[in-house]
Amino acid sequence: MPKLTVEGVGEFEVPSDKRLVLALIDEAGIDQLHACGGNARCTTCRVEFISGEPEKMTVAEKNVLAARGLSGIRLSCQIECDHDMSVRAISRLAGSGRADAGKRPTDELAPQPVEWTNK
Repeated sequence: MPKLTVEGVGEFEVPSDKRLVLALIDEAGIDQLHACGGNARCTTCRVEFISGEPEKMTVAEKNVLAARGLSGIRLSCQIECDHDMSVRAISRLAGSGRADAGKRPTDELAPQPVEWTNK
């Protein structure tokens, strides 16, 4: 099982290939935002990688980050936990002013069909 380290929170074993957004919520107990329900549309599920950043990303993630001019962050809804990684959770419900974190993302990456590219 991959190890997920969340800065200031702890280390957690995560089922292989679980979506990072769900690992942050379920295993780490983080109030991670995911306003669009994990469909790579809103960018509220942002994380910063300390180590273990995946070399690949979904085309959906790459497109939404480029469209918003964002760099240095990744979308936790578009990342599978398939190796050890360390992240900083930078997009949390606390202090956001939002009523809730968003609809729970599905277990599978979305939107479908998932297409991969280099970051």
